[in-house]
Amino acid sequence: MMTRPTTESQGFSVEAVRADFPILRTEVNGQPLAYFDNAATSQKPQAVIDRMTAYYSTENANIHRGVHALSQAATEAYEAARKVVARFIGAPESREVIFTRGTTEAINLVASGLGQTVLQKGDTILLTELEHHANIVPWQLLAERKGLRIEVAPVFDTGALDVEGMKAKIVASAPKVVAFSHASNAVGCINPARELIDAAHSAGALVVLDGAQSTAHFPVNVADLDCDFFAFSGHKVFGPTGIGALYGKADLLGSLPPYQGGGDMIEKVSFKGTSFRGLPERFEAGTPNIAGAIGLAAAMVYVDGLGREALDAQERALVEYALDALTSVKGVRVLGGDGPRVSLVSFLMDGVHPHDIASFLDAEGIAVRTGHHCAQPLMERLGIPGTTRASFAFYNTFAEIDRLVKGLHRIQKVFGS
Repeated sequence: MMTRPTTESQGFSVEAVRADFPILRTEVNGQPLAYFDNAATSQKPQAVIDRMTAYYSTENANIHRGVHALSQAATEAYEAARKVVARFIGAPESREVIFTRGTTEAINLVASGLGQTVLQKGDTILLTELEHHANIVPWQLLAERKGLRIEVAPVFDTGALDVEGMKAKIVASAPKVVAFSHASNAVGCINPARELIDAAHSAGALVVLDGAQSTAHFPVNVADLDCDFFAFSGHKVFGPTGIGALYGKADLLGSLPPYQGGGDMIEKVSFKGTSFRGLPERFEAGTPNIAGAIGLAAAMVYVDGLGREALDAQERALVEYALDALTSVKGVRVLGGDGPRVSLVSFLMDGVHPHDIASFLDAEGIAVRTGHHCAQPLMERLGIPGTTRASFAFYNTFAEIDRLVKGLHRIQKVFGS
C-alpha cells in the first residue's frame, strides 16, 4: 500500500474524533465498520445525540405560542439554532434562514414561489446534466404547469461540468432561473459557483444553488457567493435527518408567497381573508422539527469546534489518497475529472457490476453506495447504468481506504477481470 499521509501535525487526531461517533465502534458482518456512504448521510457525534436527548428530556414543548417556561425555553433554543445555521453558512441575517425538511423541500419551496411571482409562460430554467433528481423534478413539474422551457448545460465525458459550455448556455437561452449543484453527489466535482453565479446575474437570472454536498465539506459563505437561494440538508452535515435549511436573500424571500398554510405563519385569520407573518415564520407552517433544528445547530457547533481547516485538510488528504490508490487498481476508472472535488470517489470496474462490488464489500464490513445516485440523466449521458461511490468524512481513516482497495483486488480475482 501507499505511504499514508498524516494530519496529526495540524492538530487533528482522527482517533480522538472517531471516539465521538458511537456507530463507528460497531461491527458489520463480523468486521469493523468502514463507512464510506457519507454523501448519502453522515454519522452523528455524541454531542448531537446528547443535545437532542436533552431537548426531549428537559425542554420539550411547542414553540412561539406558549407563555409557560418550557415553551419559552424551546422557542429560545429553536431561534438560537437558526442563528447558528446563519453563521455557519454566512447568511447576513438569521431571518434569511428557513428551516425545511432538507434540500428537496427547500428547492420545491423556491420553485413553487418563483412559479407564482417570477416565471411566466415561455420562460427558461437552466439546469445541468449533473443535477440530483431533487434539482430536476421540481422544475419539471413547474414547467409542465406553467408552460416553461428547461435547458440543460452539458458535462464532459468524465462527468465534470463543462463550465464554458454552461456560460454559453446562459447567454444563448437567457434563463430567468439558473439552478445547479455546488458539488456533484454523483461524481464529486466542485463547480465554480461564484463564476457561474456572476454569469447568471449578468444575464438577469436568479440563481438557486444546491449545497447538499458542499456544506459539510468546506466552508460556505452565501453572501460571498452572492447566490439568491441556497439549500442544504442537515443529515449530511452530521446532524439529524428530517431537517435542513433554505437561505434566501431577504428581499427575494419576502416577495414569495407562502409555501404552506397554517400554524405560525399566520398573522391574522378571518373568513374574509388571511394575512401572513414576515420572515422567517412565513415559510414555517405548523409545528416544525424543533429537535431537528436544535440537533443541526449542535452538529455545526461540533464541526466548528474541531476547526474547519483541520477537517478540510483531513478530507482532502483522504480523497487524494483514495484517488491514487483506486486508480492503481487494474480496470478501475474514476469519474469526475481532474478538477477540485469533495471527498467522494465514484468509479467503475471493468467486467464487474457496481451492485456486485457493493455486496462483496459489505460482506467485509465496508459500506459504499452503488447505482445512479439519483442522477439518472447524468448516467444516461455517460452511457453507464451506475457507479460505485465511496464518500468520506473527516472520521474516516487511510487504513479503511486500504481495506477498500484490498477488497477490490479480491473482487478482481473472483470475477477474473
